[in-house]
Amino acid sequence: MQATVYKSTGSWYVVKTYTGEIFQARMKGIFKRDGDITSTNPIAVGDVVEIEPDDSDANAKNAMITEIGPRKNYIVRSSPHGKNKKHIVAANMDQAVLVCTVKEPRTSQGFIDRFLVTAAAYHIPVILVFNKKDLHKEKEVEKFDAMEELYTAIGYQVMLISATTGDGVDDVKALLKDKTTLMAGHSGVGKSSLINVLMPGLDLRTKAVSGWSGKGLHTTTSAEMYDLPFGGCLIDTPGVREFGIVDIPKTELSHYFLDMQPYISKCQFNNCLHINEPGCAVKVAVEEGEIDVDRYVSYATILETIEAEQY
Repeated sequence: MQATVYKSTGSWYVVKTYTGEIFQARMKGIFKRDGDITSTNPIAVGDVVEIEPDDSDANAKNAMITEIGPRKNYIVRSSPHGKNKKHIVAANMDQAVLVCTVKEPRTSQGFIDRFLVTAAAYHIPVILVFNKKDLHKEKEVEKFDAMEELYTAIGYQVMLISATTGDGVDDVKALLKDKTTLMAGHSGVGKSSLINVLMPGLDLRTKAVSGWSGKGLHTTTSAEMYDLPFGGCLIDTPGVREFGIVDIPKTELSHYFLDMQPYISKCQFNNCLHINEPGCAVKVAVEEGEIDVDRYVSYATILETIEAEQY
């Protein structure tokens, strides 16, 4: 019997069959999957699994997971259990929505770019949804316009909404309908508030932004999937401060900056890191304003973190 994993609580998983039956399931033995994935969790939310219901207690709705289906994609972050280990956040999504804000708290461009790189490396299209439009005054409007112009030019879809007033929420619904979407964002950006608007009655815990750090307080602890009332599924992920760049070799990093892609092949050296090599077409593009300088700074910063982790 096939089922999809909706929630993981350590050794037990909440799975749902295509007929809508919900089981508490456990893994049979130890799975080694995909050979090269050294992740701390063999099964992730969004995985399609084969289950064998436990018939000994018909009321209990327990089952054993006997097989994990192939993944069309997955997204990882550094595992909480160790820097070099990976934690698979979710599998099998059609797209990801990154909820951002330009105020209270401000989502840094570095964070956005890290997320976009991770998603690009795992072939997941991203939509940037800026929330808290109701708080925007002239300064915020300018900041948002600049961000929108930058990321739209690169090829990303950018939206501006207010989960509080409902402004733009219907556009988000249209985007999510009949798709499986991962939703992520810094704590405090109003991700839980948005999900509560999209799914009335769910009532995810929301917290006010913690004043002393300007960073939000975490409300989600692990990824969980929900059925959207208008069709499709939403995977809510923890308000991760750092989507670690895991598994991306230094020489590959620039390939996941979509705005750098057209220039990479024009560099003099095919393993150019675009930092201080001669004949670098990427640096020329930055100097000529073809590539945004802040995006280049994000690139150089991420490259440094990869170098630090690899030595």
